[in-house]
Amino acid sequence: MATYFISDLHLSPERPEITAALESFLANQAKDATALYILGDFFDAWVGDDDHCDFATHIKELLIAQSKRGVKVFFIRGNRDFMIGEALANACGFTLLEDETVVELYGKRVLLMHGDTLCTADVEYQQFRKMVRNPVWQQQVLALPINQRRAMAADLRSKSQSMNAMKAEDIMDVTPDEVVNIMDEYRVKVLIHGHTHRPAHHQFDEKGKSHSRWVLGDWHSNARYLRADEDGIELKELEITQP
Repeated sequence: MATYFISDLHLSPERPEITAALESFLANQAKDATALYILGDFFDAWVGDDDHCDFATHIKELLIAQSKRGVKVFFIRGNRDFMIGEALANACGFTLLEDETVVELYGKRVLLMHGDTLCTADVEYQQFRKMVRNPVWQQQVLALPINQRRAMAADLRSKSQSMNAMKAEDIMDVTPDEVVNIMDEYRVKVLIHGHTHRPAHHQFDEKGKSHSRWVLGDWHSNARYLRADEDGIELKELEITQP
């Protein structure tokens, strides 16, 4: 039995091959899962728990099926699906976690995050994040008709892609000092996060002790995920069949 971690699938109706890869992953690679942690950007956009389109309904059914077969599913919101609420969690049987959550993983304290707060050099993004994570802003948006919310999400994605194209690569990666600070704050030696789309296992020494930072990848061309059991943690990859 094992624990699995995924993030940055960016599921959307426009990329059915990603949904197919998720279905295959859940039925095959993760068939021995006792727990599944989704660390944000599961959806390319989530405009509210009242979205009952066919695509959203299908993804809900996949999550419900995991809960029914005894898999404990946990979810940390990302920068694309920060509007997910308790209504969706209750309907699908998963548990919403706060960003920066410490879990006990086979005897080790592990810090879980989406990872966007580690990118402190991207000041513009951090200002945007502060705005959209404000409960007042979210309630105002959720009061709008769902079609208007979908249009807003598409516009935000377009603007984000344009701005990111003009930013230096290192600005959109984590700030090393912030990684050290957050791990020290939570007294952990293992950190797992996504967001940067740069899958890797980073090891470094701090205060004479070994630390590990596992970075999940996106599911653009290949599906990256972590598998953890009593023998350790492994970053694995699954090929996605392109249309």
